[in-house]
Amino acid sequence: MRTLRTAAFALMASALLSFEGPRCHAQAALLMEEPYGFFGTVNPTGHTAIYFERICAESLLTLRRCQPGEIGAVVSRYEGINGYDWVAIPLVPYLYSVDTPEAVPAHVDCQTVNRLRNRYHEQHLLSLGDDVPAGNLLRGGWTELVGVAYERRIYAFRFDTTEEQDDAFISQMNDAQNRSHFQLLFRNCSDFARAVLNEYIPGTFKRSIFPDAGMTTPKQITYKLVRYGQRHPDTDVKVYEIPQIPGYRHLSRANKSISESLITSGYAIPIAVFNPYLAGGLFVDYLVRGRYHLIPKHPEIVGPNDLAALTASGGREQNPESATIQATRAAVNGFAETPASSAHSGLKELTSAHE
Repeated sequence: MRTLRTAAFALMASALLSFEGPRCHAQAALLMEEPYGFFGTVNPTGHTAIYFERICAESLLTLRRCQPGEIGAVVSRYEGINGYDWVAIPLVPYLYSVDTPEAVPAHVDCQTVNRLRNRYHEQHLLSLGDDVPAGNLLRGGWTELVGVAYERRIYAFRFDTTEEQDDAFISQMNDAQNRSHFQLLFRNCSDFARAVLNEYIPGTFKRSIFPDAGMTTPKQITYKLVRYGQRHPDTDVKVYEIPQIPGYRHLSRANKSISESLITSGYAIPIAVFNPYLAGGLFVDYLVRGRYHLIPKHPEIVGPNDLAALTASGGREQNPESATIQATRAAVNGFAETPASSAHSGLKELTSAHE
């Protein structure tokens, strides 16, 4: 009789776990966006943003849990958005400047892109303020918030998250003052992504002297996520390609690290002339650490009508250490930006930039 009771209890526990499990898991994705245009030639590192399946935009500056049928939002740090440090945009408008995948054109020209962006701006972005510029070659503006896939190809590096982690992130971001302290070298979009990722995977994303001379770049932060995923398969890191919609611009170019961009471009010549030792150090950095490859040969391609691939179940178990650390920080810490040489990061960095 005891054996029968034990077996029955085990079966019931298994059934409950299998029923509850899928509701606890969601996905986020680090978006590594390729450089494009004039600024992409001068600074070929690209841009990073983070997409969350379970986190939606209550407003451009406020986060909440998604409701059934919603597919999440993209959060990133920007410069030139009326003094705000970060903005949250629903996934489809972020990529295509429209509200539904069915409205995404297969081919665009300059007039179409401007029309779609202007319409979305009038309907959804005016709350950012009347003095937010559209942006130009040298300075960002509201146009960088929507229609990203018309400008460049994007690689989404998806990883699993938990409800506790997402709730802690929502609480932190909503409670902090969203004020910009953007700085290109040490408080850029990749530093924002690094701080967020450290909340989900504590202590993993640190600044390093080699490569990139202590600066955080999209390629470097993505490499660390991929390397972590290789060591921890339960994170379920997967790579997807979101193609650039053809017609508006020439195809974007591959992301480069700092040393890679200097060595493989005309910058190397004046550096070698004025400081051959620095040029030699950059070359060694490029050979040893700056040439890592992140994109598999044939990544799965995700278009406007199959974005659900980014939210396919990965089946990750709860990460108690990460959730505990994140919840503790949410309860006790204010944010204080760490120095560039510090190995510590996390949402303390984010809040310091907001205050």
